[in-house]
Amino acid sequence: MMQSPRVQVDLDVLAENISAVRSAIQPETELIFVVKSDAYGHGTPALVKRAVQEGVRWFAVAYLREALEVREAAPDAEILILGAVAPADASILIEHRLTPVIVSVEQAQGLNEQAATLGGTLSGHLKIDSGMGRLGMMPEHLTEALEGIKTLPNLSITGIMSHLATVDLKRPWLQEKQCQIFRDAVETTEGVLGKRLMRHFSSSRGFQYYPEWDFDAVRIGIVLYGYGSGEVRMRVRTKPLLQWTAKLMQVKEVPDATPVGYYGSYSTTRNTRIAVVGTGYADGYLRAMSNRGEVMIRGKRYPVVGRISMNWITVDVGPDDALAAGDDVTLIGEVNGSSIWADLLARRAHTIAYEILTAIDPRIPRVYRED
Repeated sequence: MMQSPRVQVDLDVLAENISAVRSAIQPETELIFVVKSDAYGHGTPALVKRAVQEGVRWFAVAYLREALEVREAAPDAEILILGAVAPADASILIEHRLTPVIVSVEQAQGLNEQAATLGGTLSGHLKIDSGMGRLGMMPEHLTEALEGIKTLPNLSITGIMSHLATVDLKRPWLQEKQCQIFRDAVETTEGVLGKRLMRHFSSSRGFQYYPEWDFDAVRIGIVLYGYGSGEVRMRVRTKPLLQWTAKLMQVKEVPDATPVGYYGSYSTTRNTRIAVVGTGYADGYLRAMSNRGEVMIRGKRYPVVGRISMNWITVDVGPDDALAAGDDVTLIGEVNGSSIWADLLARRAHTIAYEILTAIDPRIPRVYRED
């Protein structure tokens, strides 16, 4: 039986990336490893377990169900849920020692009420909307909101955070304004609550360019997966740890002017050979890669031609008669010093590496390598 697509993740590379980030920050600064969306498509449990071995104590996820997966893999870790957890889930938060992000007075009051009913307490991190326009408390309403939060006996605010909307080196005032709003919010919040909070603001890109914004923790996602580290002035360089391969299903000779794929969006311009690869958009290889993508076979690059279909893609391999059904096809990865990484595919598809990685179907087996 022809082997299905496969994803291989090198956990030793993850360890190297963690070490690179840790060496760039102060020993007392926490590294919060963002592992939402199945660890950006890499597979949460294996990455969390290795990260714990490398000394990572904090993880961040988007949803409660993700937090429970992290808790199973890391019984002693601190886990921050970046999405707005509903008060009805307070019992799960308490049982599994999870930290919700507090985005409104109503949410805070609801969590406090549920915790009181259960006879427990919760700690949460207050989120400030400093310019993202998404989740979080508006700065102009913060003092009023804090008056409604500070007296809640079963909810303790232990941290404060915000999220960068942009890190634009050509318009630095955008992110600098956000940081000043956050600093002001920290001063106000700690003044009203009467205590020092854990402060975190920087994303991967913020971490790369603004060391002074490390505060008490940095929330690092894409950089630990090996992307977002190739520009000048960046603090660290990291390497991709995920490789995605498939198999050649057929290689056949076709004449000049042969249409390929749905609606003949590509037509051969010579006598050539068309190779069919066993993957498609159902596996996460985006349709936007139609007539734009590249793959590697036996270390050589070939263009993706025709429209990406649900289960197959087609590649013009020219007159190369050495290729045959069963050959490995690298969709993302490195072979003999030549590479195709997710950021290259992202440029071809007019998107970002995050989407390329998280689009890879979780049903494709993840194989983990470590020495």
